[in-house]
Amino acid sequence: MRTLLKQALSGVDGFAELRWHAKTFCNVQVERGRLEASTMRHRDGVAVRVLHDGTWGFASTSDVSLAGLRRALDDARAAARATAGLRRDKVPALPLAALAVGNFDQPGVADVINRSVDERVALVVELEARARQASHQLSSTRAIYREIFEEKAIVTTDGADCQFRLVRPELYVIATAQRDGQMQTASESVGATGGWQCIFDRDPQGMADKAVRNAVDLLGARSAEGGWAQVVMAPSIVGLLVHEAIGHTVEADFVQSGSAAKGRLNDMVASKLVTLCDSGHSDHSDGAGGTIPVDDEGVLAGRTEIIKDGRLVSYLHNRESAVRMGAEPTGNARAWEYADEPLIRMRNTYIEPGDSSVDELIHGVEDGYLLDGPKNGQADATAEFMFGVTTAHRIRKGKLGELVKGVTLTGNAFAVLSTVDGISREFRWDLGSGHCGKGQPMKVDAGGPFLRCRVMLGGEQSA
Repeated sequence: MRTLLKQALSGVDGFAELRWHAKTFCNVQVERGRLEASTMRHRDGVAVRVLHDGTWGFASTSDVSLAGLRRALDDARAAARATAGLRRDKVPALPLAALAVGNFDQPGVADVINRSVDERVALVVELEARARQASHQLSSTRAIYREIFEEKAIVTTDGADCQFRLVRPELYVIATAQRDGQMQTASESVGATGGWQCIFDRDPQGMADKAVRNAVDLLGARSAEGGWAQVVMAPSIVGLLVHEAIGHTVEADFVQSGSAAKGRLNDMVASKLVTLCDSGHSDHSDGAGGTIPVDDEGVLAGRTEIIKDGRLVSYLHNRESAVRMGAEPTGNARAWEYADEPLIRMRNTYIEPGDSSVDELIHGVEDGYLLDGPKNGQADATAEFMFGVTTAHRIRKGKLGELVKGVTLTGNAFAVLSTVDGISREFRWDLGSGHCGKGQPMKVDAGGPFLRCRVMLGGEQSA
């Protein structure tokens, strides 16, 4: 495929970029003992971008032939020419970047794509049955397996010439318990980049058991009390916080639009204990769900420190935002399918682990909560957020206590990170399932260590 793309670019004047992108989706769902879905879907084609007179032109085609690619190049150039006269803010010449050359296949591809459909279905059927039979208080159980297999080849006129394959399996178990008119739902999920074993490393049977146990236990849980509290956040909550309420504010397109991070480079925005990164690699633990070797502009996807020792030191860039802001590209240009233009997106976002143990963090809390299991929520470009928590346990005098329900977190993410006084050495990726939304879906991951900090909790007063 790289040979074909290079042939299509032969003789092209100015900057042009070709990205062949093939995706195969698999989806298996079982609910209440019934197979509700077992589907496969495939899409592939080529995205074309040209830069003409300081203006981008974009086209895409499913005709992956030399003639089809050259027609798409003509279409993209025509689109740029048609709008160039209307554009006042011209795109500068793209900066030098660490462009990828070669093959960057990720591990685990053959291990997953060679599995039969029957194996995938059997896994989901077994998990749903295990959950359904675990308690007579369950009103609904569901298990889902999803998988995305991607192949890409990216060639540009200024030197990118690469290809890679990767696969992302993910698994969900959802249980709903009911008693005396009350209903509680709990779920467990895992999403990874890598082989079939990435799923089994997270113990699917244990996921099913935990989802059922949490749903049933929540039926008898008391409501949380609202107000300021010292908390220990598990990696799932840390990941949600740094992705939704920090990560989006430092994406350079949002920064240019006036996010809370604009104009704050070199400011102290968090505790000195906090170093926050976004990486194309699966740092500290294998299988992170947002792993990419190369971004969709052909830039090598390395590790970027966003906050270092509490100080904001970088934004996340594509090639255009980098040159506009006097920075280097960070490998964050990503597109969902071949017909989509690359946007600035996160990959794997996390806080670096610290020196404490989880037990030590909990022991240092006189009266507070251990928070785990993100439920829902929202955040915006001001870094203000509101998140729900599925499972929260009281901490009293350094001892872990009873389960409580109805916990929400609110506040400003930078302000919360400024209160961090303890970080565990234990580390976990925990948001690899599902998708991030920003005009297009995208596979990302987030996580980190356990954090001890202060945050405003919402909840009902206990009866």
